[in-house]
Amino acid sequence: MVKRSRIVAFFLIALLIFAAMGTTSKGILKDIKLGLDLQGGFEVLYEVKPLSGEKITPDVLRATVSSLERRVNVLGVSEPNIQIEGKDRIRVQLAGVKDQNNAREILSTQAKLSFRDYNDKEMMTGADLKEGGAKQTFQDNKPVVEVTLKDVNKFKDITQKISSMPSPTNVLAIWLDFEEGKDSIKDTASQDNMISAPAVSEVFNTKKVYITGQFTVEEAKELAALLNAGALPVDLKEKYSTSVGAQFGAGALHDTIFAGIIGIALVFIFMLVYYRFPGFIAVVTLSIYLFLTLLVFDWMNAVLTLPGIAALVLGVGMAVDANIITYERIRDELKLGRSVKAAYKEGTKNSLATIMDANLTTLLAAAVLFYYGTSSVKGFATTLIISILMSFITAVYGTRLFMSLWVNSGFLDKHASWFGVKKKYIHDLSEKMDLMSLPTRFDKIDFVKHRKVFYGISIGVTIIGIIFLLVFRLNLGIDFTSGTRIEVASKDVLTTQQVKTEMEKVGIDADDIKDVRLAGKDNKNAVVRTVGVLDKQEIAELKDHFKKDYGAEPNVSTVSPTVGKELAKNAMFALAIASIGIILYVSIRFEWRMAVPAVVALIHDAFFIITIFSLLRLEVDITFIAAVLTIVGYSINDTIVTFDRIRENLRYSRKIKTVEELENIVNISIRQTLTRSINTVLTVLITVIALMIFGSEAIRNFSIALFIGLICGVYSSLLIASQFWLDLKIRELKKKGPLNTAKEKKQSLEGQV
Repeated sequence: MVKRSRIVAFFLIALLIFAAMGTTSKGILKDIKLGLDLQGGFEVLYEVKPLSGEKITPDVLRATVSSLERRVNVLGVSEPNIQIEGKDRIRVQLAGVKDQNNAREILSTQAKLSFRDYNDKEMMTGADLKEGGAKQTFQDNKPVVEVTLKDVNKFKDITQKISSMPSPTNVLAIWLDFEEGKDSIKDTASQDNMISAPAVSEVFNTKKVYITGQFTVEEAKELAALLNAGALPVDLKEKYSTSVGAQFGAGALHDTIFAGIIGIALVFIFMLVYYRFPGFIAVVTLSIYLFLTLLVFDWMNAVLTLPGIAALVLGVGMAVDANIITYERIRDELKLGRSVKAAYKEGTKNSLATIMDANLTTLLAAAVLFYYGTSSVKGFATTLIISILMSFITAVYGTRLFMSLWVNSGFLDKHASWFGVKKKYIHDLSEKMDLMSLPTRFDKIDFVKHRKVFYGISIGVTIIGIIFLLVFRLNLGIDFTSGTRIEVASKDVLTTQQVKTEMEKVGIDADDIKDVRLAGKDNKNAVVRTVGVLDKQEIAELKDHFKKDYGAEPNVSTVSPTVGKELAKNAMFALAIASIGIILYVSIRFEWRMAVPAVVALIHDAFFIITIFSLLRLEVDITFIAAVLTIVGYSINDTIVTFDRIRENLRYSRKIKTVEELENIVNISIRQTLTRSINTVLTVLITVIALMIFGSEAIRNFSIALFIGLICGVYSSLLIASQFWLDLKIRELKKKGPLNTAKEKKQSLEGQV
């Protein structure tokens, strides 16, 4: 008898959820903060240096942050991100700022106001001004800055002294960031920091003083705001910077969202076609997964970056994995002859531990990436962590809630075909078959027999890879080598020589250019890497030049040698710690003989990606490390699923006496999980390929690394890790004799109807 109330409950719950999603999604998407790579802006990592020998203390850093925040308010940036890093660094991220050159100048300007006589002697400083007493006003219809003095008598004495001096020495020069030994009123070539030098011909006895100059209204307002914010208590030196033009950001956002929509739509179609009714449930829960991930992201007030969107799209493919694991187990139980209800009960119960292990190991890699990552990489890790958690909630609890309503309604009792299981593959309960004896479409393939061939292929690729690395080396980006990276956009087709000529116009000689690479559609983009690190003035001139001649500011990133070395060191630490963590986890949950092959497979995958990048001369930057660690998480995910099935099949055997028994268990386990492995990597590959083809150029190499790693990960999980475990287990068998593997009783099929 069909219990229609459960089906009605499903539609009511689904209707309520999707109604809530429909009414709130627009607001959530509107509220989510976009990173500078999606709306333009810039990021600078400053090293904090003392002005006169004092130590940089936490209090000094906090005071500097407060001063920077006051300056950011001048720029009108709604949500700046200013953070202290380590003992002497401050990272500033300003997304959406319109005039990046001006913003950069305002941030790093010392803003030390000084009034000096003709001999450059300091007569008065910004400390003599009343706090918050500067404002923009007009004098003779010209914009000026009015300041209020603390001590009227002091200014009276100064003007009295200067007004008594003969012309042209009766001047009171007003300087912003006067540099001793460099700036002088007597040297017209060194007066860039001088605001004005009015002649003083009378004594002033007033609290109000006007700073005049060739100001625009905006310039006068900014100077007043800088004076009110106060001088920085330290000196700031740029160690790392990156800037993205608004045009680049908007284009990257559009392309990546478009790629994501295509990838997700194809995954949905695949699930519907292959898994039929469970596929429909997966589409429902995956839609909820996307909504919940964005909702949590909004609640956290986190910043969504370009790699973050990639992680979200990639997360859809990975979220499908939990559904596939569950559905494949249910299909296996149906083939054994169980009823739909019994198959659902056993399938969900037996898949839970596998899903848990697979998600935790991937979460471990993401956590390491978050801890050691910086900027957009940290954003990628944040999104990946949220995606993993949300996928577990929706794929486990959401899927099971919806499936249980349908299964327990009785509507599916006679419809095993709705699960994609043909009637000819369903056995009768009286046959008393178990999973070990259940036929698969891969039964004719002997994976174990050819393991030496697989070892040979991997060893051969490794040797070739070492040779390639020694000969060609990696094409390291500025993240690891230091220098400047310039990305230029044009409405017309660019040539390498044209780009070099433009670089020479802004003072970058051919000898300083490391390489020029044309990119984008129809070669309308170009990426230039230089050996030297451009300073803020050179960057400003570069941006102004291309904005004037090409209509758009270029993206400019700089990395100092110190930061480059640190990033390389942190990348190695991240990979090492992720590997150690995985060894410990797998050793505890399984055994060390599974942990070691798992990590060997990871290293194998990572090295293969590195080899391909070396061969194709693809640029290796910090997002490459994010891709490698993602593959580490995904590859261990796939390996865990295979090992989990091996462990389960070992329990069916109870006691292993011969090598042939071990080989049979590995063969059967690979055959049983092969469909899941293929389908899972296929769904993830769909999203990655969509990102490669339609996504932003900025994450193209990131997507390529994922593509290579995903294919290699399946190969290593099935044909390297499991085979390596087999050889270790054979050694144990020969050393210890028969192995007792029965940790629980073999389940009976009786009553499972």
